[in-house]
Amino acid sequence: MPTITVINGDGIGAEVIPAAVQVLEALNLPLSFQSAEAGFATFERVGEALPRETLALCEASDAILFGATQSPMSKVAGYQSPILSLRRHFDLFCNLRPAQGNGLNVLIVRENTEGLYSRRERVEDGGSTAIAERVITAYASERITRAACEWALKRRKKLTIIHKANVLKETCGLFRERAFAVTAHYPELIVEEGLVDSAAMHLAQDTLNSDGSRYDVIVTTNLFGDILSDLAAGLTGGLGLAPSANIGANGHGVFEPVHGSAPDIAGQGIADPRAAILSAAMLLDNLSYGEQAGHMREAARNTTHTGSTQATTEAIIERIV
Repeated sequence: MPTITVINGDGIGAEVIPAAVQVLEALNLPLSFQSAEAGFATFERVGEALPRETLALCEASDAILFGATQSPMSKVAGYQSPILSLRRHFDLFCNLRPAQGNGLNVLIVRENTEGLYSRRERVEDGGSTAIAERVITAYASERITRAACEWALKRRKKLTIIHKANVLKETCGLFRERAFAVTAHYPELIVEEGLVDSAAMHLAQDTLNSDGSRYDVIVTTNLFGDILSDLAAGLTGGLGLAPSANIGANGHGVFEPVHGSAPDIAGQGIADPRAAILSAAMLLDNLSYGEQAGHMREAARNTTHTGSTQATTEAIIERIV
């Protein structure tokens, strides 16, 4: 029986993740759930954002359902993002962020382990200069492109490599070079390329024109994928409908809604649970329960958020069972 570690996190995570579990339980699948803690509130209480006990439970599970965590804007000594730590610990190199609606149907495949999120930062000149190193490797560029190609084969067989190689000639240049080297082994695919700023404009234009055929699968680097996927979410209904999956080479995965912890509405019972429920559907896909995942996805996308977390959850369950 697959075991799922459930981490609510901070803020509205404590409302939307239990809602997703409620929908999973309604399917009556042979799944086992175990709870663990992580996040900024956990850090403030025990001194670790990702306690060792939580990591041990995650290692012993088949999948992780992860809620939002609060990320302080200023540096806090000893704090490290638990989701970034999980991605690194399990080498979850492939971040899948689908966006569907308003004429768009795109899957953004984001490299998840390096780039500007490599945590290689330093301060110089007595604190007046801050420098971040952007790390791009041939290995990571090749394996994320292979993953994107495999996803493109399952969809409309079209892949777009997004970069900024006209300016970042070494880092984006390497990513572009290795991506095209991989796609050469996929003659079934239509392969195109584009600049990240132009891609943002085209995503918006396609929505305005109700023609989302320009992009099918996008493969790109860490920061670019983060930004473009949030844009795509905004264009297709907002972060309340934006799921994501973090997948590693061994199939282990962390599944999380893209939205943040929303402390301004936490505890009011009004958070939209659909992104968490759609993330749980991606979890089921990864556990080979594709049929049930499809039912969850259809029910969530055909249910309007009523302003009540529980009422929306119950409406989705009614559509499934």
